[in-house]
Amino acid sequence: MPKRPARDSRRVPVTLSGPSGTGRWLRGIHFSAFSLVMMGAVVLAVVILAPTLQSFITQRQQIADQQAAVDALSKQVDHLHDQRARWNDPSYLRAQARDRLYYVMPGEISYLVIDDRPPAARQAETPVSSRLQKTKTDWVGSLFSSFVGAGLTDATPDQLTGGAPAPTPTPTPTPSQ
Repeated sequence: MPKRPARDSRRVPVTLSGPSGTGRWLRGIHFSAFSLVMMGAVVLAVVILAPTLQSFITQRQQIADQQAAVDALSKQVDHLHDQRARWNDPSYLRAQARDRLYYVMPGEISYLVIDDRPPAARQAETPVSSRLQKTKTDWVGSLFSSFVGAGLTDATPDQLTGGAPAPTPTPTPTPSQ
């Protein structure tokens, strides 16, 4: 076997900066037909699978939402079954009739205590409607200010009634005895 000639131990460093380094680096990349076909297959797979994957994730989210709704409704159904079982119990039915309808058993006397709480525990009364509210006015102060205002004004009676003269009452004779 022939011997190879010894290489020179002095090596020249190669830099990748500058136009000549970039050119060497790009020339060092070799693409075969197989690698080009594989890259095309990967790009095609991403283009095809991306919308499918998005719809899959959306459907899984919808399934999770619907499952949560089903769970909530099944809890409500269980609660309603429990209530129905309670209402089938005669003692519960009697207790509800006593509390809600004030029914008593024959021979019993019912006493109804209205608002037996101490005044400190009572809450402030809230208005029944937001439109109709009882206004708290000082009618004595209002009457006094009206009386003082009428006595101190310089307006004539015609001006106070809006320009139309007030009708003058006519005296009627009283029947004598």
